[in-house]
Amino acid sequence: MAETVTLFAITPETRNPGIALDLDAIASVRVNRAAVDRRIASLAGRRTVKKAWQAAWLLKAVSCLDLTTLSGDDTPGRVRRLCAKARQPLRSELKDQLGITDLPLTVGAVCVYHDMVETAVTALEGSGIPVAAVSTGFPAGLSPFNLRLAEIEASVAAGAQEIDIVISRRHVLTEDWPALYEEVKAFRQACGPAHIKAILATGELGSLKKVGQASLVAMMAGADFIKTSTGMESVNATLPVSLTMVRAIRSYYEATGVRIGFKPAGGISTAKDALAYLILMKEELGRAWLDPHLFRFGASRLLADIERQLSHHATGRYARGDHNPLG
Repeated sequence: MAETVTLFAITPETRNPGIALDLDAIASVRVNRAAVDRRIASLAGRRTVKKAWQAAWLLKAVSCLDLTTLSGDDTPGRVRRLCAKARQPLRSELKDQLGITDLPLTVGAVCVYHDMVETAVTALEGSGIPVAAVSTGFPAGLSPFNLRLAEIEASVAAGAQEIDIVISRRHVLTEDWPALYEEVKAFRQACGPAHIKAILATGELGSLKKVGQASLVAMMAGADFIKTSTGMESVNATLPVSLTMVRAIRSYYEATGVRIGFKPAGGISTAKDALAYLILMKEELGRAWLDPHLFRFGASRLLADIERQLSHHATGRYARGDHNPLG
C-alpha cells in the first residue's frame, strides 16, 4: 500500500483517515483455505481458559457486545428495556456472587434501526454507551444511493455515534474495486463524526479471497471497523472468515500504522463462541484489540448464555431461565 500515516489506535476521539486505493495490493491478496483451517484448528486445540480466567474473559466479552435488536416488531418499550440491560448487563445478584459489585461494566454499544435511535439515545443518556444504527438500506443495501446517504445523515443527526453500513455485494462479486472504494468513502463522509462499521456480508461474497480483498478496500476507503455480516444472511460469522478479515486488518496496520476494529456478527450465541473469537483476536492481533474500541460482537442472544456460564462459575449451578436481555 502506497501511503503511510501517523501511528495511532482507533478510539472515540480518532478515526481511520483512509488511504488511496491501491489496486496492486488488492490484486496480491491470496488466501490458502487449508492453511486457514489448520490455524483455526490450532487455536481451538492450544488455547483454553478455565475457572476464574474464563470468567474474566467472559466479562471482557460483555464489554465488547453490541447489544442488538433489529426486529420488525421493535417498540420504544422494547428498546428502553434493551438499553437498561446495556447499562447493567449482569444482574446485581450475579455481580455480588462474582465479587465484582463495584466493577463498572456496560456493553460496548446498543444497535438499532434508525427509527429507534432517538429512543435509545435518550435511554442511554449519561451512560457513555454509544448508539449504533444500521443503515444504507440494511440488510440488502439495494435502495437508491442518495437515500442510503440520507439515511446515514438522519441517524447521525438523531444522535447515533456509530453507523453500520452495508456494502453493495455486486462490486465485490464483479471485482469493481474502484466502485466499492468510492461507495464506502461516500458513506464515511456522510457519517461525519460518527464511526463507520462496514458490513461485508461475507456469506454472499463467494470466496475467502474476495473477503480479504473487500476488507482491504473498505479500510482504504476509511472504515473504522469491518464487520462480517448483517446477521440475516444464510451464512454469517465464521472463524475462517474472521481469520481472513483480521489478517487483512493486521496487513493494513503494518502498512499504515492505523488500527481498524473488527465485528463478527450473526450466529454467535454461546459463551464458548465468544471465547473462540476473543482468543482469535488475542493470538492474531494482540492485546490492544481486546477492547470495545477495536472489537465488538454483533449479537442479540449471546449475553443470556454468558450470564448462565458466569452464574455456574459463581454458584456451581445454572440460574433458572435464560435472562433474555429484552425482558
